[in-house]
Amino acid sequence: MKKVFLVAIAAAFFISAWAQTDVDAANPKAAKLRQEAASKKMEEERKTAPSAYVIEKSLAATGVKNQGMTGTCWCFSATSLIESQCVKNNSGELDLSEMFTVRNIYVEKARNYVLRQGHTQFGEGGLGHDLIRAMATYGAVPDTVYSGLKAGEIQHNHVKLSGDLKKYLDSILTIKPLPENWIAGYKNILDSALGKVPEKFTYNGKIFTPKTFAAEVLKFNADDYVNITSFTHHNFYEPFVLEVPDNFSNGAYYNVPLNEMVQLTKDAINKGYTVLWDADVSNDGFQQTLGSAVYFENIPGNVKSKKEILTGAVKEGKADAEIRQKLFENLTTQDDHLMHITGIEKSKSGATFFLVKNSWGDIGPSRGYINVSEAYFSINTVSLVLPRAALSKALLEKLKIK
Repeated sequence: MKKVFLVAIAAAFFISAWAQTDVDAANPKAAKLRQEAASKKMEEERKTAPSAYVIEKSLAATGVKNQGMTGTCWCFSATSLIESQCVKNNSGELDLSEMFTVRNIYVEKARNYVLRQGHTQFGEGGLGHDLIRAMATYGAVPDTVYSGLKAGEIQHNHVKLSGDLKKYLDSILTIKPLPENWIAGYKNILDSALGKVPEKFTYNGKIFTPKTFAAEVLKFNADDYVNITSFTHHNFYEPFVLEVPDNFSNGAYYNVPLNEMVQLTKDAINKGYTVLWDADVSNDGFQQTLGSAVYFENIPGNVKSKKEILTGAVKEGKADAEIRQKLFENLTTQDDHLMHITGIEKSKSGATFFLVKNSWGDIGPSRGYINVSEAYFSINTVSLVLPRAALSKALLEKLKIK
């Protein structure tokens, strides 16, 4: 996630104290209430603000958050996906903790790094399926239970934490045999930076563990979600382990033709299901501050040209599977950033755009959202995670998903 540290600079609105072993998640502090009120106000302003796009379908989504100085967009976007599903399933509008999942995944990454003797990826990044798997394994908690922020902190910053964790692991790898309690020392670093993981907590007057909360309140089932991608170096309609650096857990993604990936995304939104989106955002076409992402092909990289193409004065580049594959294999397309698709819009010229919720805070004319053209989506998408119920019966049969 090489881009996040350069652009996730808007002020964060998340203030809460360290979670204890047994806390009351239904009674957040005044700062949390103010944050929620501000988030709702921002969302209403976004919906009522003048726009260059006509909304065709806009689905329920929780307020825009700020991942701060962290490479955890994978968790913010996937958590937002689950929160939207909770609204759709009448489980309520929830504010779930991203850092609870991040912490658990940090422990998994440590074990993987040690067993591979340091010869593997270790960093903050991940993919959408990591949240799905983690929630099935460890459960979930409200953000008021585990914010990952110390008292007085208002923004997530893992620059020092990620460095400290890797230094610790590299240091113990010089010792043979490994100290039996090495994982305890590692968890102490996490506890110091993020807080201890709650064993139980009270929510709406009832005591939960993270796993019972996920099962009973979220009604979460990992089998309800499916991973999708589209590349030509693997067989279509079969799963393969996606070859990107942040796929540390070797997650498999079903491979479909490009036109089907685009169409299934549209179909999902029109059926009422939101979609997690993993994409390259390091190219000139992605302009969060201007509120749009379009596909440039041989367009001068100056601001005037960008604004012209965003307003429809310049035609977008051709987007097809051959170009897409070439950009992936020559390493132009990277798994930079994960976001959350919550709607479909049309530009004034009639072009299709996806309405995408980002996790960089209140940036741009769409208050933290960005309008992504179909061409940009086609060229730059790395992977998707979405509810299985969003897929057509015909596609499920092709993928042999029962």
